[in-house]
This record gives sequence, structure tokens and C-alpha cells, in this order.
Amino acid sequence: MGVPVAERGYAHPEVLVSTAWVAERLGDPAVRVVECSEDPLLYPAGHLPGAVEVDWRRDLCHPLRRDLLDREGFEALAGRLGIDRDTAVVLYGDGGNQWAAYAFWVFRLFGHERTMLMDGGRRAWQREGRELSREDPSAPRPCARYRPPERDDCRLRAFRDGVLEHLAAGRPLVDVRSPEEFSGERRAAPDRPEEGALVGGHIPGARNVPWERALDPETGAFRPAAELREVYGGEAGLASADEVVVYCRIGERSAHTWFVLTYLLGYERVRNYDGSWTEWGNLVGVPVER
Repeated sequence: MGVPVAERGYAHPEVLVSTAWVAERLGDPAVRVVECSEDPLLYPAGHLPGAVEVDWRRDLCHPLRRDLLDREGFEALAGRLGIDRDTAVVLYGDGGNQWAAYAFWVFRLFGHERTMLMDGGRRAWQREGRELSREDPSAPRPCARYRPPERDDCRLRAFRDGVLEHLAAGRPLVDVRSPEEFSGERRAAPDRPEEGALVGGHIPGARNVPWERALDPETGAFRPAAELREVYGGEAGLASADEVVVYCRIGERSAHTWFVLTYLLGYERVRNYDGSWTEWGNLVGVPVER
């Protein structure tokens, strides 16, 4: 067992909970456990008992255009999952929690403050031999209609024009993709041709800090704050007062880094550019560096 979350020196440790914390609250009506994984076969094969599923394509994206779901869509999603304003939402998933972090970002965009990540995700739960269930909680407890605020696109999200302004002002950008993607050697994942771009490379001046550097490679848990400060402050040269934009290919890996900078290290001005390289690498006339 690693260092407890409360002892790792995070700026906001309350947003990160352990597997033991979750295990003690399974069945608690005030807590809704939600799986958001990249692999759609994992949830039906076995999930945390009582957990509901969020599919990032179906549930978090607008059905007609490349955008996030709107306010009405989030209201419908919350109702289907049995979530009201006071529900504590605990997210977990596969792949180092990258899609769980993306869902966390979306929930925060709609002002749901009681949102947390389970440290280590599915990997930690299974590594500890904890129970998985195939039971589908298709009828969550009923809740009052949830009326969220409008999506906070200004404070937590970056768009193309804002990134161009950010670049012109010389403010820091963090590219969280792999070194091969950053250099332009690879323009899409082998299994994701739809996420490709006509041009490879990165936004000029961006610092390459692959997202998984925030995790302990053996356990998948987040590294202590002192180690994270060395990565993002010492190596990447970011200061806590900086206005930072993070990006990847479609926004999920950069949401993970947004979570690290914002909640674990306490940076107050971090935005996620979810258009990321599938937008930038297909735009006409924008600057690209290799």
C-alpha cells in the first residue's frame, strides 16, 4: 500500500479518494460511483458494485456536432444516473483514469462541486482483489430534477481563438501527448484513425509533459505533490501563478493533466483545450512546430 492521499501534500486532497474510502461507502445513498472507461467492454464484464456507467462518446458529447453535451443534456444525464445537486460523485476508469478525469472536468464545467476521482482507478481496485459485479443498476434511486448552471466554458475550457491569443501573449502551453506525437512522428493512434491530423507536430513553444508522468508506474496512483512539482515546476518550468493551456489529441489526456495542475498542485488558471491536435493539426494557416 502506498502513501495515503492525505499525506501526499496535495492542494485539494478532498477530490481524490482511495479504494478503501469507496469500498466503505458502496451502497451509501449520498454517493454515486460512476465508471467512465475507454474500453466499452469493461463495465459489463465487471464493475464496482452499484456503479453506473458513463460512456464518453454517448453521454458526454453533443449528438450532432463536435462539442460537449449542453445544459439540457447534462440535466438528462444526471437524472438517468440518479444524481442530484447534493450527490457525491466518485469517478473511476481504466487507462490511468484519463477518461474518468475527462468526465470529472465535464462535471465541473456544469458546476457539480461534489465530484471526486478514485485514486488508481480500476487497476487499483482489481489489484487489491476487491469485488466486481456484473449486475446492472438500471434503475438508480429517483432524485429531484437537477437544474445545473450553464456550462463554464470561459474559466475551465480553451477554444481555438483563445489558444491563438494565448500563444501570441507568450503564455505557457503543455502538450501531454507522447514524444512521438509531439515531434510529429505519429499523427494518430494506430487504433484511432479518426483522431488523426493532416499535419504532425505541436503548437509552437508548447512543453511536452506526457500525461502519465503524473502517475506511479507500478500502482497507477497519483505521485506525491513534491514529485509532481518537480515534473511540472522544475522540469517544465510552470509557476503556480501562470495561465496555462493544456492539450492532447481530443482532450481526455489533457483533462487528466488539468486535474493534476488544478487540484493536486493548486494552479488556479488552467484551461483544457479539448479541440486539441485533431483540430489544430487540421486547421489552415495556424503555426506548427516540430
